[in-house]
Amino acid sequence: MTATAFLSVSPRVEGSMAPEIAKAVDALEEFDIEYETTPMGTILEASEVGELFAAAEAAHEAVDGHRVGTFLKIDDKRTVEEAAERKVEKVEEHLGREAKSQGGRNQ
Repeated sequence: MTATAFLSVSPRVEGSMAPEIAKAVDALEEFDIEYETTPMGTILEASEVGELFAAAEAAHEAVDGHRVGTFLKIDDKRTVEEAAERKVEKVEEHLGREAKSQGGRNQ
C-alpha cells in the first residue's frame, strides 16, 4: 500500500511564518516517511495511513502561535503500490513534457 498526502500547517504569527513552518518540517524527521516541501505545503509519502496522521499531528504540535490551522489531504491507494513520483511521471507521459511551466511570465 502507498499513502500520499498534502500537509499545510499555517500558524497565525506576526511577520514571516517561515521560522514556524521550519519547526513543522523538522518534526517530520521523526517519522518513517518521505516528504517534499513546496511553497504551498508539504507532500508526504508513507506505507501506512497511520504514519501520515502521526506525522501531521507532530508537525501541527511543533508550531508555536495562538492559532494554528492544519490541512491534511490523503490519497490512500489500497490495492496498488505506487510512489508519488510515479503519479507525476504518468501525467508527464500524457503531456509529452515536464508538468511545469516552460517559461512564460518568469523569464
